[in-house]
Amino acid sequence: MKQIRKFILAGVVFAAIFAVNLRVGAAVSDFADGAVSEATAVAAAPAEEGVPAAAPAVFHVFGLPITNSMICTWIVAAIILIVVRATTPKRIQEVPSGMQNILEALVEGWEGLMGEILDPRVTRWVFPFATTFFIFIIVCNFVDVIPGVGSIGVGRPVADSPLPLAVHMEKPFFRPPTSDANLTIAMAGVFLVMSLFWAIRYNGFVGLIKHIFGVKVETNKWLFPLFLVMFLFIGVMDLVSVLFARPVALAMRLYGNIFAGSTIMDMTFHVKNWVLSVLLSLVAYGYDVFVCLVQAFVFGILVVAFVATMCSHPEESSHD
Repeated sequence: MKQIRKFILAGVVFAAIFAVNLRVGAAVSDFADGAVSEATAVAAAPAEEGVPAAAPAVFHVFGLPITNSMICTWIVAAIILIVVRATTPKRIQEVPSGMQNILEALVEGWEGLMGEILDPRVTRWVFPFATTFFIFIIVCNFVDVIPGVGSIGVGRPVADSPLPLAVHMEKPFFRPPTSDANLTIAMAGVFLVMSLFWAIRYNGFVGLIKHIFGVKVETNKWLFPLFLVMFLFIGVMDLVSVLFARPVALAMRLYGNIFAGSTIMDMTFHVKNWVLSVLLSLVAYGYDVFVCLVQAFVFGILVVAFVATMCSHPEESSHD
């Protein structure tokens, strides 16, 4: 009974905060009154409506800008460390319960999935990396659906808005970390370095070159030069994929989907009919939750799949 009361109380508080977030986040840009010349309009353009592509700096430390996405990244990292520390004490329970049960199920599920894709040795290398990425990304993504994120900050009132307390948010204090391309590009860069390290460790340097550019079919000596040229061309394309296309795909897919979710939520808050705004916001909210889950899983599974393509020689067991 106490647990039910807690869930009901949490639901009421969440609904109240969400309602306040709808009102505060209903920002409609007001344009400057009077006629201005085109040159003046370009030089002194009003703040754009919607989520800015670049994360604004909230403050500076020794001249370095601290953006709202960086603040949320630190908060997410602190939350993960606190939860893991609290659920994995010195003496872990043999029969897990609560958060320890959730974390163990998550870890075992990822380990089982990766074991079906990767060589056992490669699984031991990649498992901590991919699982950490998944947990970090899913928490970062869910920052996007927390009421107040994007609507608490410095803004200016909107006089002609149909909703009370409506403001145009010019500098929000919080922003989902994965809606900032700087973070997703950095994670993709870390993956690139680690994937090359694992590929060299598994294949050896010469073996990796053969894996990329070598002839991968059996043929006679007369057709070998033709296949060699063909596989050299395929190897060049594969190398471009490994060094450029795959990291860009990882970074831009995650950034684009989370940023699009934030933008859709912001657009629903700007609908002038408040009833329609609430209905659209609820639909967008549910869609955003789904996207946050899917994109965290996609990023993690792509990391595993990309590594598998470079460490896919189980017959070569001589490499340590």
